[in-house]
Amino acid sequence: MIATSVAYDLVFIVHIMAAVATIIVFVTMRVAAMGVARGVDAKTQAVRFPERRNWAARALHVLPITGVIMSLSGGHSVSFSRPWVGVGIILYLAAAGHLEARTLPEERVVASTIARDGVASRAQGRHLVGSIDILLALIAVALVTMLVQY
Repeated sequence: MIATSVAYDLVFIVHIMAAVATIIVFVTMRVAAMGVARGVDAKTQAVRFPERRNWAARALHVLPITGVIMSLSGGHSVSFSRPWVGVGIILYLAAAGHLEARTLPEERVVASTIARDGVASRAQGRHLVGSIDILLALIAVALVTMLVQY
């Protein structure tokens, strides 16, 4: 459905950029969590887990906005009647719920532990890695769904 209009194409580009940014952020978060799980030094942990909100992880929330705009302004091949669009919405809801209910709170706990004690435990790092792995799996399924468009 590319090249139907300039506006659609611009929204499509924003959608792709948000998806790539989301993947980069989640992979970066996983690398940082793996460092904690492997027991990196206190200084490295403090740099990777500052005690502040992780706004970058919320790039995920741009995806449904641009996706809905494309579905509403595009043709039949990207309409809400297509199963892959519904699956994409369900996967977003699952990923967003997991991000906001588990991953980001776990990340804040790790950051506050590091701020308070100097380092977080390896178990906390492994737990955060597992949570991020769930997010990455949901994003991977969504990516395959968007590419296959069944």
